[in-house]
Amino acid sequence: MLLAINANNTNFTFALFDGETMACEWRVQSSAARTADEHAVWLIQLMALRGLALTAITDMIICTVVPQALFNLRLLGRRYFETEAIVVGDPAVDLGTKALVERPGEVGADRLVNAIGAHLLFPGALIVVDFGTATTFDVVDEAGNYRGGAIAPGINLSLEALHMGTAQLPRIAVSRPERVIGRNTVGCMQSGVFWGYVGLIEGLVARIRAEWDAPMKVIATGGLSPLFADSTNCIEHTVPDVTMRGLLDVYHRNARR
Repeated sequence: MLLAINANNTNFTFALFDGETMACEWRVQSSAARTADEHAVWLIQLMALRGLALTAITDMIICTVVPQALFNLRLLGRRYFETEAIVVGDPAVDLGTKALVERPGEVGADRLVNAIGAHLLFPGALIVVDFGTATTFDVVDEAGNYRGGAIAPGINLSLEALHMGTAQLPRIAVSRPERVIGRNTVGCMQSGVFWGYVGLIEGLVARIRAEWDAPMKVIATGGLSPLFADSTNCIEHTVPDVTMRGLLDVYHRNARR
């Protein structure tokens, strides 16, 4: 089985693939300090609940935007699975796509993998909206190349900043309020943040489409994507596992090599 790891700033996601099928997926809070042994202990317990042993894992691929975590994730593969992980971003790794931007080396590995996974599912020009620590808007051209995009603060990051930067505003959870006009402090905050983000999504998507000047499908991914996809007509498809689909394609491309 293939172990695919997407290590982001909020969560590390571990997925097991049996061929083309995602058999399991687990998330743990991000920590660059977590050792290879700690990753293994956590993974052993979760796999045991599914009746799987560590020996079931034969291959590994890593996508990370947390450079400090890479050493221990590589060591996890070497020590416990006796395999050398494919790492998105290594010069020898063929992604099958190009970053056609001013500074390709600055593009996050997750954004490239999102572009790959989305293009596999929806050929043609795309906007991939990823609701993560940051909310990213990634433009993919008709050939599947990454062409740039926009980065906005993630909604949870915005909520935390609103709470920390004010004396009287409480910490609240993300939810869709029934009314736009709030009747109390929490209601006002929920409306401003939620419907403000809907406005952000619709505004950026409209401006990107106008600048691209050609039809583009809009794909949403990330943990909060279902919440926002149901609140605006500009999002056409929601694919929570688009990153993992991209990682699977990169694995197949490079395992053959």
